Amino acid sequence: MPWSLADIDFSAVEPERVRDDEAMFLLVCSASFVESGSDTYTGNLLERFRHDDEVAGWLREHWEPEELQHGRALRAYVRHVWPEFDWDAAYAEFFAEYARLCTMEDLEPTCARELAARCIVEMGTTTYYQALNASTTEPVLRDLTWRIRSDEVRHYKHFHAFFQKYQRRERLGRGVVLASLVRRALDLRREDTSVALRHVVAWHRRGELSRGAPPASSARLVKQAYRRVSDHLPIELAVRMAIKPLRLSPGLQRFVMRPLAVLGAGIVHP
Repeated sequence: MPWSLADIDFSAVEPERVRDDEAMFLLVCSASFVESGSDTYTGNLLERFRHDDEVAGWLREHWEPEELQHGRALRAYVRHVWPEFDWDAAYAEFFAEYARLCTMEDLEPTCARELAARCIVEMGTTTYYQALNASTTEPVLRDLTWRIRSDEVRHYKHFHAFFQKYQRRERLGRGVVLASLVRRALDLRREDTSVALRHVVAWHRRGELSRGAPPASSARLVKQAYRRVSDHLPIELAVRMAIKPLRLSPGLQRFVMRPLAVLGAGIVHP
């Protein structure tokens, strides 16, 4: 792997820069939950691509280990900065719900369409970690989020290359590919992150109650977290990555980039 947990110097963390930042706590912790459960989703992809040694081998030997490393690194960061948070108990409750969402039925009906959808997921994670990186001044968190962001860019490139391989076989029309892209884009906020955020917020509020502090509104906390990401989201990068599987001509891509960027900004700033 390009880096390991040993490369992250947790002794250099400057907790005063981030400890009281509730939105960052929610975003980092929820990301640690989703990344730590990625092996469940990998199992479904391995089943779908069991006939393809190239794709299955990359998923098993590279993608899954790197995603799980993201989870371990983020969990270690949470434990270092917010040691009072019961990560294990909160994660157990999250995973009990999350595992039920990771089913074969949720995959797209063909290999090419699922790989196009994976490009949307990797676009989402790339821009998410870039937004976290831009919205904090804590040096270790900036280092960690950029390392993860770089991994996600590389993952996107692999999934896109595999999509091209299967697109040559399936010869899907742009409308079919677009439908898969839109479906997965609509699922991004509804599923993984929202489930993780809900469980992190629930445990966060329990901790406040146990310390005798008035618990913050769950809705306010979630809105605050989403606002932090949306304020720093690289919209144009998100659009470029999202439409790449459509294989638009350079002229058409330039034509649609601006209105799609405006539309994207409207979606993330509701």
